[in-house]
Amino acid sequence: MSLGHACVDVYQGAVAALVPFFVAERAYTYAAASGIVLAASLLSSVVQPLFGALTDKWPMPWLLPVSTLTGGLGVALGGLSGSYLLTLVVIAVSGIGVAAYHPESARVARAVSGGSHAAMGWFSLGGNLGFATAPLLVSAVMATGGLHASPLLVVPALAGAVLCVAALRAAKAHGRTDGAAASARPAGRDDWRSFLKLSGAVVCRSIVFVGLSAFISLYAQQRTGGGDIAGTAALFVLYLGGAIGTVVGGVLAGRYGRVCVVRRSYTVTVVAVAGVVLVPGPLFYVFVALTSAALYVPFSLHVTLGQDFLPRRVGTASGVTLGLTVSIGGIATPLIGALADATTLQTALAPLIVLPAVGRLMLHGLDEPAGLEDAVHETTPPETTPETNPPATTPPVTASPGTES
Repeated sequence: MSLGHACVDVYQGAVAALVPFFVAERAYTYAAASGIVLAASLLSSVVQPLFGALTDKWPMPWLLPVSTLTGGLGVALGGLSGSYLLTLVVIAVSGIGVAAYHPESARVARAVSGGSHAAMGWFSLGGNLGFATAPLLVSAVMATGGLHASPLLVVPALAGAVLCVAALRAAKAHGRTDGAAASARPAGRDDWRSFLKLSGAVVCRSIVFVGLSAFISLYAQQRTGGGDIAGTAALFVLYLGGAIGTVVGGVLAGRYGRVCVVRRSYTVTVVAVAGVVLVPGPLFYVFVALTSAALYVPFSLHVTLGQDFLPRRVGTASGVTLGLTVSIGGIATPLIGALADATTLQTALAPLIVLPAVGRLMLHGLDEPAGLEDAVHETTPPETTPETNPPATTPPVTASPGTES
């Protein structure tokens, strides 16, 4: 599941990685280039909660390989036509495929992991690695033939679809793709107030991340005096730091609690983004790495918090916290691009310093919800005396070949 997630999120990172090449080969303005990012995000933002609501009612594991292929085909076709409108359409189709993938994949991942926060962290890590790989993959493909070589970008989708099918077969063999989702949900009421506060912070985080993703390649060239390699390196650092941040976030959450870690990460993000926008030279990359880690520390924690705030609507919670974390920020990128065209790119990126502070304010007063393990413990009836109940024994586990420890 984690590797399949990586193959899908390559296409979220690939759209931003293609922006400098659209600017160079097609002479797009900042606003026009950011419109490509918007195309991948707008429909995705709208349909993602819808897919989440559908998966709450009807498990659709078949959607995983289908959506993976859809996401890959859209990006692969993006460089073939010189038509701006057609480019927008195929990139939008890719966004829909990515949107369809995330709610159902998060539901299945929660089911097969038994609701483990650590396991969801590894699942999220796969997506982050996909992001990190995207700039390198896009640059390698573009080097072979420019935008006309974009069909080669379909390869991760093909691999991801195969991985999804293999994962679903393994999960089905253990009976964990359908019924397990319902049994994995903790008992309790949906806390919409807390979920909406969390979602507001997620939106702020999303705008910062997608805004930087869309323009950091171009901005790095300005701040460091480098060329395309400098821009690709900056985007790679922005994505790669997410892998570190996700792992660190899970470790810190186990010690200090998820809500506490999420709040502090937003505070650190304010300082880190300020460094990206204001500090020139080699230190620019240091602040990019710090920004990446700070933005990704709460990534998987957003997902598990959202699922625990809405225990009866896990798909909906996953669609918002996992998918919209990336897609909704694309709606703001044309505004950043238009401001950059009217002023400078630095001026356009400056408002991103404030948004993490706004997100931190939205998290004020948020309480730690009871997780799956806590809920299961609370709903388990206490044991009676040994005379009436024999000692509990661990049921035998039937392992697939090669899984014995």
